[in-house]
Amino acid sequence: MNTLQSLSLIYMLVFSPPSLDWGFFAHRKINHMAVFTLPEDMIDFYKKNLEYISEHAVDADKRKFATKQEAVRHYIDIDHWGGFPFKEVPRNRTDAYMKYTSLYVVNGTDTLELLNAEQFEIDSLSINISLADSTQIQISKVAYRQFFKSKILNNFYESKIQDIELSLLDEKFKKPGFRYFSKDNFTAYGILPFHLMRMKYSLTKAFKNLEYKKIKRLSADIGHYIGDAHVPLHTTENYDGKMTQQDGIHAFWESRLPELFAEKEYNFFVGKAIYIDDVQKYFWEIILQSHRDLEKVLAIEKEIQQTFKKDQQFCWDLRLDATQFIQCEAYAKAYHEALNGMVERRMRGAIKALGNIWFTCWVDAGQPKL
Repeated sequence: MNTLQSLSLIYMLVFSPPSLDWGFFAHRKINHMAVFTLPEDMIDFYKKNLEYISEHAVDADKRKFATKQEAVRHYIDIDHWGGFPFKEVPRNRTDAYMKYTSLYVVNGTDTLELLNAEQFEIDSLSINISLADSTQIQISKVAYRQFFKSKILNNFYESKIQDIELSLLDEKFKKPGFRYFSKDNFTAYGILPFHLMRMKYSLTKAFKNLEYKKIKRLSADIGHYIGDAHVPLHTTENYDGKMTQQDGIHAFWESRLPELFAEKEYNFFVGKAIYIDDVQKYFWEIILQSHRDLEKVLAIEKEIQQTFKKDQQFCWDLRLDATQFIQCEAYAKAYHEALNGMVERRMRGAIKALGNIWFTCWVDAGQPKL
């Protein structure tokens, strides 16, 4: 890259708007088109609020700059924990957090580890813990899970994603002068499928109570997270190609391509929403399918790089009402065609999944009249 291109790239990074997940266009399009999957008893309400649900599809991205708790809801670096299909990560939120949370005991000025992720087997029936004085304590997994939910998890999500200080443990763990605390080793690598489950429960409750403002807000928000779950680069530590010398591929795949080609080429009519029996399994299937596509996302862009000169890969172009130094249209077209419809498939999948989840929440709430 020559000096002029380097300066242009610096200008783009400093002065251009941030590239948000799926881009403004794609997130709004997903939420908008999902409305037309809904049955008669729901669609009138959603059509009346179509502009709100579409425009507020990007609210979750805006919150990322206001609180550090928000960012981890948009991804899961699932490949950090092992290999496909990632059985190392429990699909249940409590079990996953419990497995990857270390327990410590403080006795005066000494801090000793009681339990860490390497020692903990989620499928075991009991847990052995050694205290500082070599005392061995055995506790059943059921009892430990109850302790974890009541003492740790209830304060876990809203607190800082750092060490969490706790009250004293139950009687089995109490020793004179000991204080216990936990350290979260998990959430920094993303919690997207677990947050989707929380959003599902919240939207179902809003339907049940006919809280219309919440229904609108939560419908828009869950659409954002479902959209993110359909992006392969939201399932990996190599989320922006830095590990493979492909910096910027994140925005290239999920923003540049749909902004250039979706309106001209994509078919967004995906049929009618259906009820999902096992929502947790459904969310994880979406994550796993996204990760299956990851290898192609990276490998194909690498191949396209070899067929274009460096000065033909990035150009000045208008995006989001600002002139930016981004992938040239010809380069983007070559990548888009080589992906063979992948971006369209993932957007269509997000639209259908969102309709399915809205419908499922409404059914689970007792199909209230909206």
